[in-house]
Amino acid sequence: MNKGEIPFRHIAIEGAPKCQKSKLAQILAQIIGGKVVLDKTENPYLKDFYDEKEGASFLAQLVFLVNRYNQQLRLSQRDLFEERVICDYLFEKDKIYAYQTLGDDELVVYERIYTILAERIPRPDLTIYLQISLSTLLKRVAKEGSPWEKNISEKYLGDLVEAFDYFFFNFQATPLLVVKADELDLTREEDIMDVVHQISQLKKGSLYYVPQSFEHRNSRKK
Repeated sequence: MNKGEIPFRHIAIEGAPKCQKSKLAQILAQIIGGKVVLDKTENPYLKDFYDEKEGASFLAQLVFLVNRYNQQLRLSQRDLFEERVICDYLFEKDKIYAYQTLGDDELVVYERIYTILAERIPRPDLTIYLQISLSTLLKRVAKEGSPWEKNISEKYLGDLVEAFDYFFFNFQATPLLVVKADELDLTREEDIMDVVHQISQLKKGSLYYVPQSFEHRNSRKK
């Protein structure tokens, strides 16, 4: 596919943990061209958060917020003629996690800080939401999650999946491609190129896409 057929210069890919957003960002960069920007996961308070130490959730959330702000601010200073950027996160996702982990008093402080920082963050030209189910998330955490991730409760992960679905059900900030990603096979060229095709066809509004591999699997079950 001609790289010129993709009009979007700033693409953000988002979804619940283990939805393969980083892998998709790297694959798209190879196919349509672009610089990959990955969410920074280093956080000195993350282990304390997983260990449920008092106050750790607030400190961990603030570190993530500031890291994402600094990274996104650098993107806003890019020259308009620089190469395409493909991020494996959307800045607004920070609030999804904050509302799952922080108490009411902490959220008041968090919201004040977030509002100040968000005003300077560039908006993507396209957002891709990789939608996965709780069952898929649980399977992937069990198979490839870190020891800390495997200790996260099923209720928290379920609430997180619901929060992502709710957020993107109401999302109108940019053109949105929703990919039913439970069966998205990023080792399968047909799936990858079909996602690229959907991106090239999207101009505005929202589009819900079911990968061919999902349809093939369901047809075999019938």
